[in-house]
This record gives sequence, C-alpha cells and structure tokens, in this order.
Amino acid sequence: MTLWLLNHLNTFTLGLVLVGGFVALAVLGSLAARRRFPHLAGGEHNEMVGVALGMFGAIYGIILAFVVVTLWTQLENTQTVVATEATDLALVVRSSEAFPPADRARVERAVGDYAHAVVEVQWPLMRQGEPSYEATARQTHAMYTALQAYEPVGARSETFYQEAATHLNDVAAQRRARITMAETALPVLLQVLVYGGALVILPLTFLFGLRSLRMQLLFVSAVAGLIGFSLLLVMVLDRPFAGELSVTPAPYKEAALAQFWPAS
Repeated sequence: MTLWLLNHLNTFTLGLVLVGGFVALAVLGSLAARRRFPHLAGGEHNEMVGVALGMFGAIYGIILAFVVVTLWTQLENTQTVVATEATDLALVVRSSEAFPPADRARVERAVGDYAHAVVEVQWPLMRQGEPSYEATARQTHAMYTALQAYEPVGARSETFYQEAATHLNDVAAQRRARITMAETALPVLLQVLVYGGALVILPLTFLFGLRSLRMQLLFVSAVAGLIGFSLLLVMVLDRPFAGELSVTPAPYKEAALAQFWPAS
C-alpha cells in the first residue's frame, strides 16, 4: 500500500491526504468527545491528561527522531552506493580506452548493456519493492567475459587492465549493496511504534478540555498536523527507490556513461 501511494501520488498530494486526514480525524474526534462528554470542556481532567500527553509525547518524540535520522542516513547511504557503482562503471570504460579497438569496443558494449539493464529493467522493479538479482545477472557476467577475453601485453596495458578489473569487482559489490537496500524497509516493530503511537497520542488530545471550542480545535489540529507531517516524512524516507524524493538512476547516464544514451 505504501509503495503504491508513493509511486502514484506526488509528495504534495500525499501530504494533503495524510496530514489533512489526521487533522480532519482530530477535529471530528474532538467534536464527538465534547458532544458525548460535555463536562470535558471544563478541563477537570486536564492535569491527568497533561501528564499522560507529556509522558507519551516525550517517548514518541524520541522514537520518531531515531526513526527519521536512521531513514535519512539510509537514504544518503543509498545515494552514495548508486553514485559509487556508476563511478566504478565509468572507470571501467576509461580504463578500457588503453585496450586495442576491438577489445575496447567489446568492453564498452558490455558496460552499455549493463547500464541499460539497470535503468530500464532493474530500476522499475526496485521502485515496486521487488528487486531482482537476475535482472542484471546476464549483463554482469557479460562484462566479466568481455574483460577476461583481453590479454594485456606490456606494463601499460597490464596496469589499465588491473584497474578495469578492480573497478569491475567494485561494480559487482555495489550492485549487491544497492539491491539489498532496495529490499530494506522499516522493521515491523518500529512501524507499530511509529504508526501505533500516533493513534495513541491523538485520542488523548480529545480529552484535554478548553472552554473555547475554537481554541480546542486549534490545539488538536496543531498536534494532528505535526504527527501527520512526521508520518509523511517516515513514509517518504522508508523507501529510497520509490516516490518523488527517491534515488534516481541519473548517475548511470552521466560522464563516461553518457555515450550509451541518446542525446536528449
């Protein structure tokens, strides 16, 4: 459900739905509570409710801060992995420039096929939360085969061949790391704490009585809006390859890899 929302709604619309939904729920819940229990407006339970809100709010805030920082770090790490894989791929191309024309062409063709497979086949699968090693397995093997078919002659050729082989090994390692990150999601227990905590704190605000209905609604709306925006942030950051704020495959089309893509 989360992936569908991220891939079919832009961030602004998703924010309106989530934050607006929480605010609407808070307003309707507060009105219902005041109608069902009119004495709440007198604030006779405010001391007890204030203590509960303060305690639950502090615990929930710590959990939410931990989750957001963790997910933000995960997003940055994913961007680094993608950029590193693309850089190593480009360096394989650069190193192959020292090869004879036929061997160079063979390596470049294999690298180009891999770049296209990552962007056109594997990336859509990662956006759907279904990453597949097989999507680029054949192209990865083809790059190794193309490089191994070349027999370097002389110190210069040997040096560039070793550089190409080293960077190709790094590509394989970063590929595995990227696919692993595409499979990663917030653990179920943390999801229960984050989303369940919101459903615990929000109803507590209905019990905090204020004589002015306008001030009451403003209070619960502010709390609901803050919770809704926090959950939006968690939802967007939890899936690094889905949604508008996701990691893009742009690095596979830049620098030395741009030659494999038609000029736009």
